[in-house]
Amino acid sequence: MSFRIAPSLLAADFLHLEKDIELVNKCGDVIHLDVMDGTLVPNISFGFSVIDQLSKIATAPMDAHLMVVHPERWFEKLAKDGVQMCSFHYEAAGRNTSRFIKQIQDLGMKAGVAINPDVPVSKLFPYIGKADYFLIMSVFAGFGGQKFIYESIDRVAELKAEIDRRGAKAIIEIDGGINMDTVKAVREAGVELAVAGSSVYGAADPAAAIAALREA
Repeated sequence: MSFRIAPSLLAADFLHLEKDIELVNKCGDVIHLDVMDGTLVPNISFGFSVIDQLSKIATAPMDAHLMVVHPERWFEKLAKDGVQMCSFHYEAAGRNTSRFIKQIQDLGMKAGVAINPDVPVSKLFPYIGKADYFLIMSVFAGFGGQKFIYESIDRVAELKAEIDRRGAKAIIEIDGGINMDTVKAVREAGVELAVAGSSVYGAADPAAAIAALREA
C-alpha cells in the first residue's frame, strides 16, 4: 500500500471546520479524529457533536483515535457515523484488547491498537494477526504540536520486523511531530500512514504541505 497522510483535525481551524474537511477530501488520504476524555490523557478535544456533523461532508475515510478510558462505549456510535478506522489505547484496554479488536471489526471498521512512547512495543506483538493496524505515538498522547521522539523510529522498525516475520499484513500508523524533518525516516522504518497536524494546518499552503509529506 502506498504511503498516506492523515491530517489531524486537532490542529484544524474549528471556526472553519468545513473548509479543513474539504481540504482532506480533495488533497489528503484520511481524516484523523483525536478523541480525548481528559482522563486517559490530560486534555479534552471533541466528541460526537463535532463528529456527527463532519461525517455528513467527509468523503475521505475517517480514522478515530480514542484516547479514552472506556473506548468500547463508543465503537457502535463511531460505526454509525461512518468511521472506517478506529483505534484505542492498549493502556486503556489491557486484557480486553483482543475483545475490543473483534468488537470493532464486527461493526465493519478496521481495528487499531495504539501505544504511548513509554509502553514497550512488544506489548503489541500478541495482537499481530488480529488488529488491522497499529498506532505508534511518537509524542505522548494528549496535545498537538509536541516534538517528535526519535526513539519512535526504532520502535516502528521493531514492530515492522515482527509483522513481516509472522507474514501478517497489519499497517503501521504514526502520530506526533510528523513534518518534513521526520516523515522520510518513519516511512523508511515501515510506517504506511502518517498523522500530521500542525505541519499541515499550520502551513501557508496546506494542500502543498500534504503533497510534500506524501512524496518525501
